[in-house]
Amino acid sequence: MPYDEVMINRAPVLTLWAAIVAERLGFTHDEAMTLGRAVAGLNAYSKGLAIGIFKPTPIEVHRKRAETLNETLHVELLHRAVPVIQTPEGLRALSKEKPITPASVEKYLLGKFKDALEPVSAAMTELANSRDPEEIASEAYRLYEQFRPDIPAGAAGWGAAGTLNLTHIRRLAHRKQ
Repeated sequence: MPYDEVMINRAPVLTLWAAIVAERLGFTHDEAMTLGRAVAGLNAYSKGLAIGIFKPTPIEVHRKRAETLNETLHVELLHRAVPVIQTPEGLRALSKEKPITPASVEKYLLGKFKDALEPVSAAMTELANSRDPEEIASEAYRLYEQFRPDIPAGAAGWGAAGTLNLTHIRRLAHRKQ
């Protein structure tokens, strides 16, 4: 197989995995793309705060977002409450109160994975499909922790690339836990 390993950082891996899980849970492809991007963004923000890369959001911005989010629906995906809105095109996850466009996520993933996008997607889809929807909904983040690229801890790992092993992802698909 031409792609058994891919050097990549964690954000696109989590974006793709969350999108694939969302599709397994019944969301359309476009809805899932936006949900995946939002999950990765929420994760990155939390990690950035924890390691001191980001400063906490100012209280007035928090208040404004809270008012907006009180009127917003949420979808739980990979243990994250993702803010979403219904648009004429379908459900869209929000980033800074604006709907994420599926095309922007597709472009992002293609730019990060390049030719490896199809084989990585296939391996992740095999893993998501190896569990029924209830199982994958509860296990998805734990599975991600098992296959995500290894990177240095703390600030040294921010944006760092690691090895994503597709053989390991496929093995997880065949090993129900």
